[in-house]
Amino acid sequence: MSKLVDGKAAVITGGSQGIGKATALRFAEEGADIVVADVNVEGGHATVSEIEDMGANAVFVETDVSQKEDIQNMITTCIEAFDGIDVLFNNAGIDGPLDNIVDYDEDGFDKVIDVNLKGVWLGLKYGIEAMLEYGGGSIISTSSIGGQVAVPQYSGYGASKAGVSLITKSAALEFATDGIRANAIAPGLVETPMVNNIMKENPEMEEQFRAMEPMGGLAQPEEIANAVLFLGSDLSSRVTGHTLAVEGGFLSQ
Repeated sequence: MSKLVDGKAAVITGGSQGIGKATALRFAEEGADIVVADVNVEGGHATVSEIEDMGANAVFVETDVSQKEDIQNMITTCIEAFDGIDVLFNNAGIDGPLDNIVDYDEDGFDKVIDVNLKGVWLGLKYGIEAMLEYGGGSIISTSSIGGQVAVPQYSGYGASKAGVSLITKSAALEFATDGIRANAIAPGLVETPMVNNIMKENPEMEEQFRAMEPMGGLAQPEEIANAVLFLGSDLSSRVTGHTLAVEGGFLSQ
């Protein structure tokens, strides 16, 4: 049986842990060459080692997605290492402050917008520019159900993730006839280091988190990775401008 992304070159930001790491491993299983991009150097190299242990190809590039030069460098790295770029997963993100709007720290707001929204915009900007030279490609960006419904004390995070869905639509429309597909995923609660840290710091929230989605419990990163794989592969060849919710039925309530 042929592999879903055999021979494709994929860049995955936030690839040191959580959804990014699970997606890097999943794409490698399905035949892709992987660029792991992250500010976490140790974790990024660990992901590369796991991919290489599978017999697949991967390289790590230290990347702060809020910096234009870093985004350009990770894309150039992919092109030089794997002769092109076919898939970009704009996944790196932070949760930002947890506070009401009045008390929300302005510097914290700026940072969460810089990483979660500007980082995706930069990825789209320079990813599309490169893909146009190589016959097109698929870009997937991480939004959130927190960008579709308001979550108290998460105004910065919610604003950044809502913006991801909108600029995804813009990119999809602008390059629909150029072989470029742009989509987003909107995970619900996923058992990642970020969510585990929130539950550890706020123990009263764990029971609430695990009961929030109709399917119950927390999603595993691998379940989100499968959705990204669908959007990055030719199985979704007619899908663009879409935000795919992977949230255990939460938005159906």
